[in-house]
Amino acid sequence: MSEEQTVERALVVVAHPDDVDFGAAGTIATWTDAGVAVTYCICTDGDAGGFDPAVPRDQIGGIRQAEQRAAAKEVGVDDVVFLGYPDGQLVPSFDLRRDISRVIRQVRPQRLVMQSPEINWERIPASHPDHRAAGEATLCAVYPDARNPFTPIMTGEALEAWSVHDVWVMSAGDGANRYVDVTDTFDRKVAALRRHASQTAHMEDLEGMLRGWLRANGTRAGLPDGRLAESYRVVTVP
Repeated sequence: MSEEQTVERALVVVAHPDDVDFGAAGTIATWTDAGVAVTYCICTDGDAGGFDPAVPRDQIGGIRQAEQRAAAKEVGVDDVVFLGYPDGQLVPSFDLRRDISRVIRQVRPQRLVMQSPEINWERIPASHPDHRAAGEATLCAVYPDARNPFTPIMTGEALEAWSVHDVWVMSAGDGANRYVDVTDTFDRKVAALRRHASQTAHMEDLEGMLRGWLRANGTRAGLPDGRLAESYRVVTVP
């Protein structure tokens, strides 16, 4: 199950619009190029985001939904699901676990990409509470919720139980055990992130920042000098 050609469907679950593009857009582009059908599940609409005070706050959620859909298309993804939870208030509740489990049962992915539920003490901004909550709820949805046909969380849901095989935790840092060479899809990753104009338009050197991060990953992965990589902690779920 570790090779792209053996995977037909993949699901990405993240807290906010743009999270998947910072963490995994280059990888997603390689998968869609290989024929994998990818679905995004975004827990919030990102309504606490944005940097322009002139934009009415009640418009931010819709703006960020549209940005995420446009960004998804840059890497070959057409299926984007928004769960609509409030940005900045995400917790790994039973409701969130149920909603993610529902998407897992609908999509039936062999592979799932998620955020880490753990604190990154070396890079605190990577450990946004919403990110950790999304990671915790997603892991609970993978095991045991979505696969257990008798779980009370899914009572009344007429969807067949589904077991995810591979879990890929994004931006794994020193805990990474898998790297994906994204040198050839880097331009599409940048294009996807630029679609998130409300979040990235103020960044003077977005491309340079990304290239620096991914080049460091490439070095850790032992790739030839200058190659770019995204990092993951990959776990097979028994």
